[in-house]
Amino acid sequence: MLHVSSLSFSALSLAIGLAVSPAAQAYRPAPADALDCAALGEQLASQEMVSAALSRSVGKTAIHASAPPPSQKPANTAWIEVAAPAYAPPPAPPSAPSVRSEPSAASVAIARPGLPVVRPPERFQPTNTERYAHYDDNPVKRARENPLSTFSVDVDTGSFTNVRRMLNQQQRPPTDAVRAEEFINYFDYGLAKPRSRSEPLRLETELAQSPWNGQRQLLRIAMTGYEPTQMPAANLVFLVDTSGSMNSADKLPLVRQAICQMLPQLRAQDRISIVTYAGTAGLHLAPTPGNQSRTIYNALRQLHASGSTHGSAGIQMAYEQARKHFIRGGVNRVLLATDGDFNVGTVNQQALETLVADQRKHGIALTTLGVGSGNYNEHLAERLADVGDGNYSYLDSLEEAHRVLVKNMRSTLLTIAQDVKLQVEFNPAVVAEYRLIGYENRLLRDEDFQNDRVDAGDVGAGHQVTALYEIARVDSGGTQLPALRYQPPATVSAGSNELATVSLRYKLPGQSQSQLRQVRIANHVQRGSDAMNLAAAAAAFADALRGGERIGMPFADIARLAKNNRSIADAERTTFVDMIGKAERLIDGE
Repeated sequence: MLHVSSLSFSALSLAIGLAVSPAAQAYRPAPADALDCAALGEQLASQEMVSAALSRSVGKTAIHASAPPPSQKPANTAWIEVAAPAYAPPPAPPSAPSVRSEPSAASVAIARPGLPVVRPPERFQPTNTERYAHYDDNPVKRARENPLSTFSVDVDTGSFTNVRRMLNQQQRPPTDAVRAEEFINYFDYGLAKPRSRSEPLRLETELAQSPWNGQRQLLRIAMTGYEPTQMPAANLVFLVDTSGSMNSADKLPLVRQAICQMLPQLRAQDRISIVTYAGTAGLHLAPTPGNQSRTIYNALRQLHASGSTHGSAGIQMAYEQARKHFIRGGVNRVLLATDGDFNVGTVNQQALETLVADQRKHGIALTTLGVGSGNYNEHLAERLADVGDGNYSYLDSLEEAHRVLVKNMRSTLLTIAQDVKLQVEFNPAVVAEYRLIGYENRLLRDEDFQNDRVDAGDVGAGHQVTALYEIARVDSGGTQLPALRYQPPATVSAGSNELATVSLRYKLPGQSQSQLRQVRIANHVQRGSDAMNLAAAAAAFADALRGGERIGMPFADIARLAKNNRSIADAERTTFVDMIGKAERLIDGE
C-alpha cells in the first residue's frame, strides 16, 4: 500500500483526481463469468498516471512506502491509501523527436465503457534508437550462368505490421525495416489446403504478365500447409520482458491483453507458464492447466515493468521450464514478448542466437512477439525466431495480437513441416533473366538444398508461403543485364515447353530425413489471378518503400491494383490501401 502525507491534501487530490479511481477500479477482482482483458491494458496506464501525479507534487508532499504506527502519525498529516504500486515509472519509450504520434489502436483499446480514457502524461521523447539489419535487394541473374535459385521458406510477417505502425505514426520507415517476403506473406490468399498429414504441403504455381513491365512476367510459387482439426496438447512458456523499457501502453499492457485474449482457446491438457525478466529472471507463473483461466488472468494482472533487461537469463529459464514440462508428441514452444532492448547479461547478439539455436535440438520452438517503438530491436526479434525454428510477429495493435494468437493460433503454435527449402531450376532456353523478390536473408547455397543437416524455415498448420520471381523470357526485350561480348545471344529453342522446375524439400516433425517433391512449370502465360495481383501489389509496395529502384511502380498504381482485388476481406483490403495512401502522402510530400 502506498501512503502520502501532505500539507496540502486538497491540491494533491486535485492533481491525481482521475487517476486514483481508474487505478482502484483496475485492481478490483474481475467478474467471475468473464475475463476483463481490457483492464489489463488500463491498469498500467492508470498506475503511470498516479505515479506521475505524485512525482509532480514533490516539495509539497512527503511520500512514504508504508504507514507509520498510529501513534507516530503527525496530527497535521492526512493519510490516503492508493490502490497502486509505490514506484515511479521509467521514462516513456524513445521515438523520433520531430514527429508527434497519433494514439495507437492498442492505447485506445484499453479503456472500458463508462470509464474515462486514462493516458500517461507527455514527456520528453529522446532520439529514435530502433535497430534493423542491413541488406541489399536480390540482383538480376542470367539463367544460363545461374540456373538454380535456392532459399529457405519464411513465414514471418513482422516487417509488414512494424511498417504499418510507423506509417500510422507518420514516420517514414527505414529502408532496412522493409522485407518484401513478409509483406507478401502477411495476407491470406484463400488457397486450397492439403488433406493429408503425411503430405503436409501443397504447391501451386502461376505465370502471368508483370503489372509494372509489359516485357516481363511474374512467376508465383505458393505453398499451403496442412491444418489438422485438433491441436495436440501444448506446453507454452510465455517469456515476458518486464524491464523498465516496457512501461508504455504499446508494450507490456498490450502483451498482457494479447495473452488474455488467448485464454478462452486453451484446454485442460495445455500447460501455461510465465517467465519474466528485468534485472533478473523469475518464474512468475508455474505450469498451469489451460482451463484455469482465472489463475492465469490473475498472474497477468501482477505483471509490472521496472529495472534493466537481463534477456539471456530469461531465455535460459524459459527453455528450462519448457524442457522440464516437455509434452511428447505435443506443442512445446517459448513465446518471447519484448521490445528487444537487452542491456544486462549476454547482450552480444551472436551469443544469444547460439543459445537459442542450441535449444531447438530439444524439440522446443521459439516465437517472438515484438512490441513498442523508439528503442525497438527488430533485428534481434527476427533473428532469434529464425534460429529458434519459430516465427516472428510484430504486434502493433490489439487487433493484430488477436490475429496472431487467436485467429491464427494453430499456424503460430503447431509446426507441420520442418526445414522447408525451395529450389527453382530455370530453363535457359526459355528464361533469359530472373530475380527473386525478397528472401534476401533466407538464401541458401545450391548444394545445401540436399543437405539435411542445414537448417531452414518451418511451416505451421495452415500457413501460406508465397515467392515471386520477376523473369524476362528469351527474345522478350525485357532483359536488364548487358549483353555478353563473347557469348552468342540466347534464342528460343524449338519445343521448349517447360519454363522451370520447382523442387521442394521438407521434414515431417521429429524426422531427420527430408522428403522431395517436384513440379514442372509450363511455358504458358496466363491472365493474373487475384492472388497473383495481391502478391504483386505487396511486392511493389515494399519496393516503393525501399526507394523503388527495382520495380518503380507509382503508389497510385499500387493502390489501384490492391483496391480492385477481391481475394481478401474488405477490412484487410481497406487497411492495405490506407497504408499505401499514407506512404504516398508521406514520401511524395518530402
